Amino acid sequence: MNSLANPSQFSPWVRQILNWIVTVGSVIVCVMILPTRLPGMELLGIAPNWLLIWVVAWSVKRTALQGALAGLALGLIQDGMTAPEPTHVVNLALVGILTARIQKQRYIQEDFISVALIVFGMAVVGETITAIQYSLLGGRNLAEIWTDHQRIALSSAILSSLWAPVLYYPLNRWWEQINSIDQS
Repeated sequence: MNSLANPSQFSPWVRQILNWIVTVGSVIVCVMILPTRLPGMELLGIAPNWLLIWVVAWSVKRTALQGALAGLALGLIQDGMTAPEPTHVVNLALVGILTARIQKQRYIQEDFISVALIVFGMAVVGETITAIQYSLLGGRNLAEIWTDHQRIALSSAILSSLWAPVLYYPLNRWWEQINSIDQS
């Protein structure tokens, strides 16, 4: 059996280091594939928002503060890869907060479909915040901004929600395994 498949055999500090490696490594993978346009991963010129998917996957079982911090960090990374205006920090931090605040036990059974639905909704929220920022910045016709917003938000929401389980499932499984070992 692969030794990473069973982290209980390691000491607590080694597990913590492995957990950090998996978590940071998954962020790095998301950052690297964010600008990539592979066949079948694009709809109307829009690709999945991998960093948004990661923030949702992280925030589903964490506090609003932890979700906000993850969104802040990934938003700063995305701003470093693109133009700083409009900022991605606001979008991703709000997505982290809202995802964490969802009453998961009450409304959502955590499975692929519910996470995909959360990602769909959060992609629309994130793209709407971007459109609002473009509107406030000026320089473009408001009708054009909001027409583009509809196409971008729907395409991003569809693709991101379809690809969400690919990222969510292995990360969630890893984090659940680490948490169960640490709590026993």
